[in-house]
Amino acid sequence: MAQKAAQKIALLAILVFLNACASAPQTQHLLATPNSLPDKIELGQTPFFPQQRYQCGPAALAAVLTHSGVNINASTLVDEIYLPSRLGSLQAEILASTRRHGRLPYRIAPDMHTLLSEIAAGNPVLVLQNLGLNWMPQWHYAVAMGFDLNKREIILRSGTVAHHITDMDTFELTWARSQYWGILALPAETLPASTDAERYLRTVVALENTQTKKQQWPMIHTAYRTALSRWPNNLIAQMGLGNSAYQLADLNTAAQAFRNAIRDHPDASAAYNNLAQVLLEQGKLDEAEKQAQRAVTLAGPHLESYRSTLADIQQAKTRAYRSASPS
Repeated sequence: MAQKAAQKIALLAILVFLNACASAPQTQHLLATPNSLPDKIELGQTPFFPQQRYQCGPAALAAVLTHSGVNINASTLVDEIYLPSRLGSLQAEILASTRRHGRLPYRIAPDMHTLLSEIAAGNPVLVLQNLGLNWMPQWHYAVAMGFDLNKREIILRSGTVAHHITDMDTFELTWARSQYWGILALPAETLPASTDAERYLRTVVALENTQTKKQQWPMIHTAYRTALSRWPNNLIAQMGLGNSAYQLADLNTAAQAFRNAIRDHPDASAAYNNLAQVLLEQGKLDEAEKQAQRAVTLAGPHLESYRSTLADIQQAKTRAYRSASPS
C-alpha cells in the first residue's frame, strides 16, 4: 500500500515537472519579435485587497474597480460574486458585478502581447489562472499589473501577496488553461489601449442586452459615443447611439444618429425604420412616412416591424387630417 502511494506521488511530481517545463508559445514569440513594449513597467498604484480564504474573485475585482475610480472594497463584493457552494466566483458573476458598478467588463484579446500592452498603457488586467493541472484545476483570479521583459517576469496582485513575481512562461501556461481569460474594468468614456471595433462593441451590446436599470442608459450612451470617436462610421455604434438616446428621451440626438447611419449606410433598413419612429414622435409625419416606406422597400429580417411602423404613421396622419378638417 505504501509503495502504491509512493508511486502516485512520484507520478504527480513528474507531471508537475513536465508541466513546468512545457513551452509557452506566445511568450516565446513575444520575446523573439521586435515590439514597442517597454522593457519594464509596474503599476504601483494598483490597489491591493488581500484575499480571505477562497475569495480571490472579490479581491481581484475590487482592485480593478477601485483603480477605475469606483469606491469599493472586497468585502462589499463578497455577497455579489462569491459562491460558497463553489468556494469561488464564476466569470459570469465577475462580468455582471463590473456592469453593476458602472464599468464595462472588456475582455481583452487572448494573447500575451495584448495583456502587456494594456499594462503598459496603465490598465491593470484581471486574469483567471489555473494554478493546478487541467485534470486537477485550482482556479485563481489575480491582477496583472507589471512585467519585466529582460527577466521574463509578470508582476501580480495575487492572493495575500501584493507583489507576486512569476516567471512569464509559467504565467502563460496557467493563464492559457482559462483560454487566456482577462478583463479590464473601463469607464464608459475610456477605450482600451489595444482594441478593435468588433470586440469593444460586443462589450457594449452585451451591457445593453443585460441592463436592468434605467440609470445604466447614460453609460451605454456614453460608450457608443466613445466608440464613434474611434470608429465614426461604424453602423453598430451609430445605431446604438440612436437607440440609447431614444431611451433617454433625447429625440433630437436619436434622429441625428439615425440620419448619420443612413448617410454612411444607405441600405441599413433598421436605420430608416428607427428614424421614422423618432419622427413620428416628433410629429413630423410626412418625413416619417417617407423614411418608413424606405425601410419597407429595403425589407430585411424585421420587415413586419417596419410595416407596423409605417401603419402607425399612416394612422397618425389620418387622425391629424380628421382633426384638422372642419366639422
